[in-house]
Formats: sequence, C-alpha cells, structure tokens
Amino acid sequence: MVADNPSSLRLVGDADSSKRRQIIDGARKVFLDLGFDGASMGEIARAAGVSKGTLYVYFADKNRLFEAIVEEESLEQGKLAFNFDPERDVAAILMEFGQAYIQVLCRPGGGSAIRTVMAIAERMPEVGRRFYTNVVAVTVARLADYLKARAKLDNLAIDDFELASTQFTQMCQASLFMPFIFQVAPAPSPDRIEEVIASATQMFLAAYQRKG
Repeated sequence: MVADNPSSLRLVGDADSSKRRQIIDGARKVFLDLGFDGASMGEIARAAGVSKGTLYVYFADKNRLFEAIVEEESLEQGKLAFNFDPERDVAAILMEFGQAYIQVLCRPGGGSAIRTVMAIAERMPEVGRRFYTNVVAVTVARLADYLKARAKLDNLAIDDFELASTQFTQMCQASLFMPFIFQVAPAPSPDRIEEVIASATQMFLAAYQRKG
C-alpha cells in the first residue's frame, strides 16, 4: 500500500531501503537518458527491474521520485565534513574545502540530477528552488560562516561573507564544472583539481587577506 503521505521522501520501512535504492538508481538513469519530460513511470519501473505497482508503493509520481534524487544530491554534498577551525591556516582550509567540494560536484554520475534540474527549473521552479536552497546555498553558507569566524582574528578583510564564499566556490569550478556538466570532459583528475583549487586559493587570498 502507498504511504499515508505520498509527498514524503521517507522510507516506507527500513527493510525496504534496498528496493528504494534500486528504484532511485533506475530512475536516475532514465532521467539522464530521456530527460524529465521523456521519462515515464513505466520506463522507470523497467530500468529499476520492478513492477509499476511496486514503484507506486514507494513514489506517487515521477515528481516525487525526482525530488528524492534531488534530496540525495543534497545529502551527498552534506556529507562533506571539514575542520572549519578558525585557528587553522586559512590557505590549508580553503585548499581542503575546494578539493572536496569539486570532487563531490564533479563525481562520475553526479551531474545527472543537476542537468535535469537545470532542464526543468523554468517549468517547475519549486524543484529548482529546493535544489538551490538545499544544495548550493548550504555549501555557500558553511564556508561563509568559517570566513566570518576567521575575519574576527584579523586575518581576512571581508565585508560581504556570502559574496566572498560564493566567489571562492565559483573560482573552484573554473574550467572544471562547466565542461563536466555539459559532458564536454569527464570528471577532472585529482591533480587537475588540486591545480585549479591552488589557483583559486591564491586569488582569493590576494583579494581578501589583510595586508601586513
């Protein structure tokens, strides 16, 4: 039977987690191959290796299913754990943060949710807003909080911490994210990520590190 609240993304039961995982994996492939509009619950059921009846036990429609994929992207980025101790060297923190951030953002298979959100955000703005709020804004806010704490030690001269955080994350993406998301290039290598993040860190500190 369908869960009482079909809009909920929770598991129907803990014992069903593997089946839910199977469905989400199948759906991700269908959304990537066919796009949101081209995907149907029948196609998703076939790709997941389940019946349509089983599919509807877990998800009321493809909107709810795609929301679950968006939520997973949020959880993946939420797993990023950093030692944001303001006493630590700011360059080391930025290097660690930037490398981990890009490794998650450009991980193999990780771009499908982003591509699909970009494709449907105009028609389904609530999905775009949810993705931005739960994924993009959360990452920016975490870095901004660190920068604010660091600035109190007189190491950084920043007036707008959210802007500075956004600038750093955008510099980290330079030459890496756009080619990856548009499938021009594969996921970048660790060496290339380190090279780009080192440049981003150098530029960021040149702009914001207190002189003298």
